[in-house]
Amino acid sequence: MTPAGSLLVADDLRKTFGATSALDGASFSIHPGEVVAVMGPSGSGKSTLLHCLAGIVRPDSGTVVYAGRELTAMSDAERSALRRTDFGFVFQFGQLVPELTCVENVALPLRLSGARRRDAERTALEWLERLEVEDAARKRPGEVSGGQGQRVAVARALAVSPKVVFADEPTGALDSLNGERVMSLLTDTARRQNTAVVLVTHESRVAAYSDREIVVRDGRSRDPERAV
Repeated sequence: MTPAGSLLVADDLRKTFGATSALDGASFSIHPGEVVAVMGPSGSGKSTLLHCLAGIVRPDSGTVVYAGRELTAMSDAERSALRRTDFGFVFQFGQLVPELTCVENVALPLRLSGARRRDAERTALEWLERLEVEDAARKRPGEVSGGQGQRVAVARALAVSPKVVFADEPTGALDSLNGERVMSLLTDTARRQNTAVVLVTHESRVAAYSDREIVVRDGRSRDPERAV
């Protein structure tokens, strides 16, 4: 049964890559403004689940419904457009564009959505200030620390005012102090703007920032909300 008020719901997802089963009946749900940690050992299928939820990978079977629309039935172009407007992404190594300055990196998704350069960079600077990394604005990613770079990546994810942020091991390349700062800024800011966060991690200290946890093992997930 789908929980009332859910923003993003996945039901019985299955996905194989060659002879390897990555998902074998995974289900998931999240509400607006909620932070849900997807936990499990390496190779359990948690990153594949995130990619299916975000419309990056199409499952072999099962459904993903976002805001009442079936993501799994959309065309590639429709899913790509949704990732520009409604979804934000934070990855383990930031994946910032090395040739661009940090402010240009944060402004990039706004520019891709049609914003003028001046407006996009003004918004980007505001987000860098919120994430306490405005001093990195005119530097390139290779000129800032790992912790600063990951905060820039969080600013980029939140700058488009997404409905959902997908964070895949966002602190995996950071020391514990920088990891805690990034998680605190990400979750506090997301909750303030009612953005849901799908947080993939294998670390309990990172999962502690979530409202609840979903455990993935052997491609199957246990989501207590789906039984409500």
